[in-house]
Amino acid sequence: MRLTKFTDLALRTVMRLAVAEQGEPLTTKEVAEAVAAPYTHTAKAVARLQHLGVLEARRGRGGGLELTGFGQRASVGWLVRALEGDEEVVACEGETPCPLRGACRLRGALRTAQQSFYAALDELTVQDLVASPTGPVLVGLTARPSG
Repeated sequence: MRLTKFTDLALRTVMRLAVAEQGEPLTTKEVAEAVAAPYTHTAKAVARLQHLGVLEARRGRGGGLELTGFGQRASVGWLVRALEGDEEVVACEGETPCPLRGACRLRGALRTAQQSFYAALDELTVQDLVASPTGPVLVGLTARPSG
């Protein structure tokens, strides 16, 4: 199974926010720079994550992005399902339905594999993703200048 670039970016955004200093929210621009992604793409991921209740975005002076408590504890499996959707890996129906769909064993095997994929991710939280050695690397990606 392959995640979309959007889901990958959203996960990297969440991971970067998970290690941000408490009380010092990051801007979308800072997150985009940290995860080496275009600002516009990051802004779309931020909007979706905000809609899901994973992060909070505040405008203006002192504003920025912060993970919510829910976002800190969120299951990675839940987050990937919310971003990717829970559709089947293959499309057996559609404009040109597969002629094997009535007797195909591949569809069931792929569904089982997809469920196993999500089950493995269900065991992880966002906090698990940023445990050492990942967290310190994330923090160092765009350290704010002191001063």
